[in-house]
Amino acid sequence: MNVFIFLFLSITTVQAPAQNLPELSVKLGDPAPSLKVSGWLKGTPIKSFEKGRVYVVEFWATWCKPCIAAMPHLSALARKYSDRATFIGVDIYEKPGIPLKKIKSFVDSLGKRMDYHVAKEDSNFMATDWMVATGTQGIPATFIINAEGKLAWIGQPMHLDSILPQIINNKWSIIELLTKNNLKRYLKALDDSFNYELMKYSGDWRKADYCGMPDSALASINEIVANEPLLKYAPFISSNTFSALLKTDPMKAVEYGKIVIVTSVYTEPPVSLIFSRIESYKDKLDLPPEIYQLGAAAYQIEIDNVVYPELVSMHKYYNNMAAMYCCANMKSDAINAQEKAIEWLHKTADLSETNVRLYKIILEEYKKM
Repeated sequence: MNVFIFLFLSITTVQAPAQNLPELSVKLGDPAPSLKVSGWLKGTPIKSFEKGRVYVVEFWATWCKPCIAAMPHLSALARKYSDRATFIGVDIYEKPGIPLKKIKSFVDSLGKRMDYHVAKEDSNFMATDWMVATGTQGIPATFIINAEGKLAWIGQPMHLDSILPQIINNKWSIIELLTKNNLKRYLKALDDSFNYELMKYSGDWRKADYCGMPDSALASINEIVANEPLLKYAPFISSNTFSALLKTDPMKAVEYGKIVIVTSVYTEPPVSLIFSRIESYKDKLDLPPEIYQLGAAAYQIEIDNVVYPELVSMHKYYNNMAAMYCCANMKSDAINAQEKAIEWLHKTADLSETNVRLYKIILEEYKKM
């Protein structure tokens, strides 16, 4: 279960830093920006947000595979809450020159998998007045407008199941979410800036100076964390701390890493940073089996958090996890993970004879351990 730092914050802690953040032109709690579309591709045209009704505005594009993968889920929710909420899919960031007719043909081909209102933005209005104005990056992106016509939530469609009912039933606190989001932005800005400072100690794992100056890095990190304790498990601080500990005290790296992979600061736990750092140094440092067991655990969390496995090379995750188990001297776990890698290889289009043969050879090597 993830550890959420927000549970331990006082109001004074989170309000002060937000004053130094760049001002967003549209914030949670503000009236929702207007709809401006060049044409409606599906459903009855909607001119404005009516008071007393909740609206879910989903931004997507024909080239966006995660957007398309999310559509059946959005459609199910649109049908479930049809009496109290209206779902609108707005096509943005589309490829230059693609005609409206072609986008409509794409929407029609989806049928019930895209079972809600669909429109194409007019020029770049929606992208600018919604995405850029709120500081939202990347699609799919979901915006919820509450019954008062105010922007209540921005996030990924996968989280709608828990968020939407609260907004529909007036049990959602915009102020609380705004406070948390301000804290996230503050911590992310600090984490980004300190990462540049710490890079001078890191060395280059691809070259002879891969060790860098780990003791200096840890001393600098201790000072940073003393001034802002909430950064201790932030992604970039975590990456620099874990790398330095791998080089100076691997068992401390294990204990620190165990906390990192279950701790959210301003984003999801940075599990990929843990196994990627282990993979970077496995041929350079004499690492204990416990480090590789931690790497396997990080891979398992990464796998568990995959929302759309059909869009990810799951076989590579399992193949890499099996290698971690092998280095940890955990034979049965290595065999099990490699067998799953082969299973996923058969589920995907990545079925070249070379890959299948290689994965089977690796499996046989694990059986000989």
